Amino acid sequence: MADPATGRPNGGPASPGSIQGLLGDALRETTDLARKEIALFRTEMSNNLRSLFLGLGMMVGAAVFAVVALLVLTDALVKWLATVVHSEALAALIVGAVFLAIGIGLALWGRSAMSLSTLTPTRTTRQVRQDARVLSERVSG
Repeated sequence: MADPATGRPNGGPASPGSIQGLLGDALRETTDLARKEIALFRTEMSNNLRSLFLGLGMMVGAAVFAVVALLVLTDALVKWLATVVHSEALAALIVGAVFLAIGIGLALWGRSAMSLSTLTPTRTTRQVRQDARVLSERVSG
């Protein structure tokens, strides 16, 4: 049964500097720290997944842009350029290369937003290392 005034077991040492008191405090602090680290991890992973979905949206946008641009503008642009270069084949080649470059650029941008390195919980890792350092200093000091 615990003493309501101190929260410590009856018959146990009540001094705050006792080994049992220190171990109890360390256990509570470690549990609290673990809960906070897990909450930070969840928050960071949620943000990273949001970034992943944003990159996926960019990839879909790139595909839609490429299809619409190819269907709507290609014919008109090729015909206009053919009047300038006096060759419909050369005009088609130039227009195709420009659209390909735009599509590749959008795909690379989307891929960089979806890379696995953006999913790494860097803040959580840094915080865990810092907490481990502080705990080891408290134990040794």
